[in-house]
Amino acid sequence: MILEKMQWKVISTGSMVRFLQAQLIFELSKFSFFFYNKAVLFIVFLLGYFMSGIQQRAELQAQIWKIANEVRGAVDGWDFKQFVLGTLFYRFISENFSDYFEADDENIVYADLDDSVITQEIKDDAVKTKGYFIYPSQLFVNVAKNAYDNEALNTDLARIFSEIEKSAIGYDSEQNIKGLFADFDTTSNRLGNTVKEKNTRLAAVIKGVAGLNFGSFHENQIDLFGDAYEFLISNYVANAGKSGGEFFTPQNVSKLIARLAMHRQENVNKIYDPACGSGSLLLQAKKQFEENKIEDGFFGQEINHTTYNLARMNMFLHNINYSKFRISLGDTLINPQFRDDKPFDAIVSNPPYSINWIGSDDPTLINDDRFAPAGVLAPKSKADFAFILHSLSYLSSKGRAAIVCFPGIFYRGGAEQKIRKYLVDSNFVETVISLAPNLFYGTSIAVNILVLSKHKTDSKIQFIEAGELYKKETNNNVLTDEHINKIIEAFDSKKDIQYFAKSAELEEVAKNDYNLSVSSYVEAKDTREKIDIKELNSKIKEIVARENALRTEIDKIVDEIEGE
Repeated sequence: MILEKMQWKVISTGSMVRFLQAQLIFELSKFSFFFYNKAVLFIVFLLGYFMSGIQQRAELQAQIWKIANEVRGAVDGWDFKQFVLGTLFYRFISENFSDYFEADDENIVYADLDDSVITQEIKDDAVKTKGYFIYPSQLFVNVAKNAYDNEALNTDLARIFSEIEKSAIGYDSEQNIKGLFADFDTTSNRLGNTVKEKNTRLAAVIKGVAGLNFGSFHENQIDLFGDAYEFLISNYVANAGKSGGEFFTPQNVSKLIARLAMHRQENVNKIYDPACGSGSLLLQAKKQFEENKIEDGFFGQEINHTTYNLARMNMFLHNINYSKFRISLGDTLINPQFRDDKPFDAIVSNPPYSINWIGSDDPTLINDDRFAPAGVLAPKSKADFAFILHSLSYLSSKGRAAIVCFPGIFYRGGAEQKIRKYLVDSNFVETVISLAPNLFYGTSIAVNILVLSKHKTDSKIQFIEAGELYKKETNNNVLTDEHINKIIEAFDSKKDIQYFAKSAELEEVAKNDYNLSVSSYVEAKDTREKIDIKELNSKIKEIVARENALRTEIDKIVDEIEGE
């Protein structure tokens, strides 16, 4: 109708394009009802991405839509995400435990056993091996069978989760199991105001997750559960914590950091992330290298309680046994954990950008072994170097740390300059890498990676300008494997590459006021159009000649008109 009314008008191409764009947006907006929350879209996408075949993708997506339709309007996106994540985790540990108990014996179906056949000896042995215990009746598959008919579903789930956590009390796994389900509150009023409403929505989520086809456990279940979970978390964190300078590390950047930290190390004793979030950086190390290369496992500390629980869940979902990881809750800068352990051979970190910390308000911190060598504390409003010095102090003599950094810390003066002086003069700085902008969710900042080492064999600092290495994808840029390999190759060779990599002597850096900005050392490529002056002058002469001829013709016409 609108187009018909406008047919008589002459519309420019640009106007018509804009009009059609507006029409498209309007039509798409009619379907906004279905887009309950970004969390739903994330789940749909990630589950479709990891399944093979168009049919499987369609089935998975349809099942997630069904979950969303059941809970939409009553549960906001944050909570919906948490319930789906918690249910995914519950299903995973149930199937993982059944798989352990059955031990490939086709004659045993753990879910069909009666709880009464479980002796204390069986339970004790299982907890020592798996870190927790689940009775057959408590398994996800058995709860899912009668989810809609169970009038006590919410309280039953709360009891089951409590008993799973309690099963580890007194065992070595206690701290890794304690509080895992704390954020999966099945009795929360956010699910509904009545027990019936709560149970209806819980049943919808359980049935929905039960219907997801993850395939054979032995063949691919770990990857599907773990990677899907991790991808969902990445998108959830993308919209959380921005006010605190917290930005989730994309998987492609995590891969680069893990490879830098473990480069040319045949094996490492253990790997550590002092601000581990959901554990993505640690898990990338597991993906990139064989588990036996990381001898003593994965260590991390996280200040946010919910994210701390997510990190521990994520370890289990990637089939890391409780004996191979230690994730601690607390403020890394004020209450650091693992200080009494031997130093780490590999450290990876993306600490929160420029957050406030107590700093000089606590005069005792200047005597802390982590900060004392630098002779100065990081500014109270910018804790970046506090995390860097913390990581350095935890690094072994053969180790390497790869840390995501805000660019400003590499050129600002004051305390930050003094800390850079300490790092440079002590020859701890191996490489500074400048990455492309818009790689991280929620921020377009072009971040840097600082690589620290305590075993350098020369007195140079390498600078790599990788700002042009990216692939544009929807809202964010990404590093491809090709880009990562190019950075690693330059990092390994330490060769100067025009416009890309340059190594500078410590004396040069010192003369430059200890500025560690990559642009101060790597010559920028001149992308301006090359102009041939002779050719330009020739064209100008031609233009002037044509202009003069045109003026002559115009003058003739004017004279003729005036003569009339």
